[in-house]
Amino acid sequence: MNIVVEDVPEQNRFEARIEGDLAGFADYMTTDTLIVFTHTEVEPKYEGKGVGGVLVRAALDRVRAGDRKVLPLCPFVKAWIGKHPDYFDLVYDAPPSTVRD
Repeated sequence: MNIVVEDVPEQNRFEARIEGDLAGFADYMTTDTLIVFTHTEVEPKYEGKGVGGVLVRAALDRVRAGDRKVLPLCPFVKAWIGKHPDYFDLVYDAPPSTVRD
């Protein structure tokens, strides 16, 4: 299954698509220094297939390429970061111990 993730800034979200079909999205808000992830959702027919993880990893990789930090208000994004210590450095003003769920 090929999952393509794109930033859709006019809708303030990253979208994951499979063969053009919307499989999931991660909503965000931005400031000059932050990207605040507020909600992540995977379409029911794609749940349990790794779409959420691919979506979050791709979104965070794009954040890493820029100069912003992440504020993970979304429980899914927060939990995903908590399981991937190599992304702790992206979290805004939070030591790793406060990121884990």
